[in-house]
Order: sequence, then C-alpha cells, then structure tokens
Amino acid sequence: MKILINNKNGQPIYDQIYTQIKNQIISGALKEDEALPSIRNLAKDLHISVITTKRAYDELEHEGFVYTVAGKGCFVASKNTELLREENLKKIEEYMQKISEIAASCNLGRNEIIEMFKLISEEE
Repeated sequence: MKILINNKNGQPIYDQIYTQIKNQIISGALKEDEALPSIRNLAKDLHISVITTKRAYDELEHEGFVYTVAGKGCFVASKNTELLREENLKKIEEYMQKISEIAASCNLGRNEIIEMFKLISEEE
C-alpha cells in the first residue's frame, strides 16, 4: 500500500490518508480481507502522529471500508456494492459539473456535449 502525504495542498493529513486508502479499496488495489499496516507502523513510515493515522482508520471504519479485529489490526471490508455505487455516482456528478463549466466557457451546448459523449462511448 502506497500513501503519499503532501504538506503543501492544505488538505488535512488524516484526510489524505483516508482518501488514498479509500480510493485503493474502490479501485481494487486493496483486496477484501487484506490487512492494512498497523496504525503505529503507518504513522512511523509517514513520519506523522499515531493520532492522525488512527483518525483516518476510524473514518474508514465508520464509512464501512475497513473493519478492525481486536489484537489483529484493520482489514479491508467486503465491498458494499451500494456504497461503491454511491461513491462512483458522486464522482460522476463532480466530473459532469466540471464538464458543464468548461463547456459554458467554450459556448458548447448540451446537444454538442451529448454528441461528444456518444462519439467517445462508441470508440470503447
């Protein structure tokens, strides 16, 4: 598992950890029941506080992405298809909003955007 911390982007460190682990789970890079590094080891590797790492893991557990086994550690939870679907729908909505903004700046209408999407979809 690879986690990169960027101190310059203004995003809280726990949120960077949370987001990167969540994205690796959603993409399948982290598999169901795969063990995550211990909170202490991850904190040590990233040169951050154990409290920061714990907060990220707690958030992942609260969201249903990981589960904890006492004395064993944190593991990737089985994929909740509805949760993954909602996450992906949220991403699509964000991308569509950006597309809408860019299209407006280029004076592209809805029909032109739809036509572009149809052409891209046909290529796949």
